[in-house]
Amino acid sequence: MSTTPSAQSASTGRPGQPKAGERLADWADGRLGIYALAKSNLRKIFPDHWSFMLGEICLYTFVIIILTGIYLTLFFTPSMNEVVYHGSYTPLTNIRMSEAYKTTLDISFDVRAGLLMRQIHHWSAIVFVAAMFVHMMRILYTGAFRRPRELNWLFGFLLLFLGQFDGFMGYSLPDDLLSGTGIRFLEGAVLSVPIVGTYLTMFIYGGQFPGMVIIPRLFTVHILLIPGIMAGLVVAHLILVFYHKHTQFAGPGRTEKNVVGMPLMPVYMAKAGGFFFVVFGALALISAIAQVNPIWAYGPYRSDQVTTDAQPDWYMGFSEGLIRIMPGWEIHFLGHTLELGVFIPLVVFILVLVAIAVYPFVESWITGAKREYHLLDRPRNAPVRTALATAWLALYMVLLLGGGNDLVATHFDLSINAITWFVRIAFFVLPVVVFIVVKRWCLGLQRRDRDKVLHGRETGVIKRLPHGEYIEVHERLPRERLYELTAHDQLEPLELPPAVDDSGVERKVKFTDKMRAKLSEAYYGESSQIPKPTAEELEESTHHH
Repeated sequence: MSTTPSAQSASTGRPGQPKAGERLADWADGRLGIYALAKSNLRKIFPDHWSFMLGEICLYTFVIIILTGIYLTLFFTPSMNEVVYHGSYTPLTNIRMSEAYKTTLDISFDVRAGLLMRQIHHWSAIVFVAAMFVHMMRILYTGAFRRPRELNWLFGFLLLFLGQFDGFMGYSLPDDLLSGTGIRFLEGAVLSVPIVGTYLTMFIYGGQFPGMVIIPRLFTVHILLIPGIMAGLVVAHLILVFYHKHTQFAGPGRTEKNVVGMPLMPVYMAKAGGFFFVVFGALALISAIAQVNPIWAYGPYRSDQVTTDAQPDWYMGFSEGLIRIMPGWEIHFLGHTLELGVFIPLVVFILVLVAIAVYPFVESWITGAKREYHLLDRPRNAPVRTALATAWLALYMVLLLGGGNDLVATHFDLSINAITWFVRIAFFVLPVVVFIVVKRWCLGLQRRDRDKVLHGRETGVIKRLPHGEYIEVHERLPRERLYELTAHDQLEPLELPPAVDDSGVERKVKFTDKMRAKLSEAYYGESSQIPKPTAEELEESTHHH
């Protein structure tokens, strides 16, 4: 019986026999198809731009939150049972407090690296929400949410919303006086909901506030339910990024049908690994030198006390500001009291969130565009969208100021009533002013780009013509720069059909069609964009030069 050389080497162990690692890889590939999956994805091309790193910061801080949260969970007891403190922090000795507060003190003062882990966990949550906020604003400004990425926008929005909500529950867990004030704030917001508010409150708190179950319930949702949902959304978000391919800014060789950049493996994997440790190191440094949420300074929660200068984390400042600037209106209807001073801000907050979530679909409906977009807009080339986004930022900042009106009043020796009235007026006036200014700013930048394309850039060289006239010499832009300035689309506003048809019968135009035409005119009409230079104008300017 004869055997092949390969069979002999495999059976005798001579040179040429596959190594153990290769045999394991072949075994896994035969059952999971790893090789084909890796071959098609690890060499996937990704464009390179500094703003794309914002999404990576979101991912890395989320991972750090999970890792530090696991460590803290080993020592934290989510119980509201009352105990007497006898620990390392002597100012609170013999003080009655919940087990949740006591174990948080123990983590801070008795567990090795406990305080640093708490600090890193909290700072990571703050940076996580901030990075998601800036990342989504980048997507909004550049139009990266357009077809086919509307679903990914919703995933990102849900991650931002859940991150804010989970952060709120996270700093509520220690059951100190500051977090207890936040939980009381939540109770007031839920109670303001007509008809069902009381029932919802009794369900959430398990009885009359504060009850004995709110901390254990928040703990379960904080460490299990919401992180699980967010992890699934992160995976789905990344899958869609791979599937749709990454967006890119216009540039040489970049079109709607390709991606110019570097491969995922090994270039971006190496960059990602290094950047993760940069983010982790920066958070560790901040956590080591900048104190956040010193619960021992507030003391345990008591329902008859409120912390001076009680402030939530910055990402809840929007809702806090709405509550603080709203007059204390209430009405009595059919034997019920409607607390409009809380309910109206709650409705406004929800409506703003809904508007952010559905914006890609609204813009798609206005444009009527059916094609896919893979090249990003420069913000100046979408004046209305850029102005709306900036007006929203202005609204957010003014409400953040309203949410800290007491701190501003005490630190700058101002009247808190004057600050509150300023924020109330600015709430309606500032977004409008910002919208007008930013839109005109974008149009001015568009005119500048048009002049650059047609006349070149100013060189600063002055030349005297034979007849005595002095002119500044302009230099033609390179072709790649011309492409960057003219690669964007300029959509035409939608027009309604004629008022009468060919038979002279009056057409019936739906209200939605009229609204769509008006919004389209506002977005893409003559007052909202500067026409790009045509080929004829460019040819004429070239002959002139």
